[in-house]
Amino acid sequence: MSLSPEVKKRVIESFGINANDTGSTFVQVALLSERIRTLTEHLKVNKKDFSTKQRGLLVLIAQRKSFLNYLAKKDEQGYKELVKRLGLKK
Repeated sequence: MSLSPEVKKRVIESFGINANDTGSTFVQVALLSERIRTLTEHLKVNKKDFSTKQRGLLVLIAQRKSFLNYLAKKDEQGYKELVKRLGLKK
């Protein structure tokens, strides 16, 4: 499941430096968080969808963790702000 273009655009505008900023770590973490939220909602409705949980969701969580670890090392202040804005536990 991917995000709709409208949702991607909204996330990029709110977390990016400019409207075309799709590659910064902040935007990538925000997009991954949004995809994780949508998959979590999907799994609440479809409890037996193991392939989504085992493959899709866990891979996305690992990618986001990797990006967050990178941010914590490179830009600690930006990391703290991003975690606060996204409502993550870190």
